[in-house]
Amino acid sequence: MEDHFNWEDYDNRHYIKKIMNDINNQFQFVICGTDTDVGKTLISSLFVRGLNSFYWKPIQSGIESETDSQAVARLAKVNKAKIISEAYIFREPVSPHWASEIDQKVINLQLLDLPNFDGSLIVETAGGLMVPITRNYLQIDQIKKWDIPVILVCKSGLGTLNHTLLSIEALKKRNIKILGLVINGEKHLDNPKTLTEFSSLPIIAEFPYIQKIDSNNLDILWEELNIKNKLITLLNQKK
Repeated sequence: MEDHFNWEDYDNRHYIKKIMNDINNQFQFVICGTDTDVGKTLISSLFVRGLNSFYWKPIQSGIESETDSQAVARLAKVNKAKIISEAYIFREPVSPHWASEIDQKVINLQLLDLPNFDGSLIVETAGGLMVPITRNYLQIDQIKKWDIPVILVCKSGLGTLNHTLLSIEALKKRNIKILGLVINGEKHLDNPKTLTEFSSLPIIAEFPYIQKIDSNNLDILWEELNIKNKLITLLNQKK
């Protein structure tokens, strides 16, 4: 019987699969915010959904109706195995250093090391960059240690120029890689342009205000905003 197996096609398929795996493994980002309540969890859900990535919120300070991990699982609708358990969950919605003291727990910084997973990973921080994790260790110190690119989430409206540019300055001062900005909220006519001019950073996406957020809307926005191609382009530029 004639052998119709095409080894060249086989090698090409496996080469392409390897390339795609390499690309997917590049998608490891820290989602940071310029302040609390700027939409980090919402944007994390968008990226987790779009990349089918793992998600990790190392420290959860404050529990209302659900944790941020539960919110991402609900919005992104990924396999539960993709949601990595928090290192610490504290009851009070305050800075981790104080929340841990209230709960009489000691934060072990070794538990904040990046989990070892094969694939994409989105790490969401608690609060802003300069929030203390302990009495002598800031969140930005941990971000520096992680050594993966930062995606900085900022508000679209009043106050964002000061908060965002100060956050960028703090990251750059520590030589932390910033992939770009995600602006969250109702479209502003000037702020995106001004942030780009002063920071020289790209805007990965302008996430509009949407009354109802679900996985279908996230899928639509992911495609409309062309985020994955932008990420690939930006990562290749950083090499």
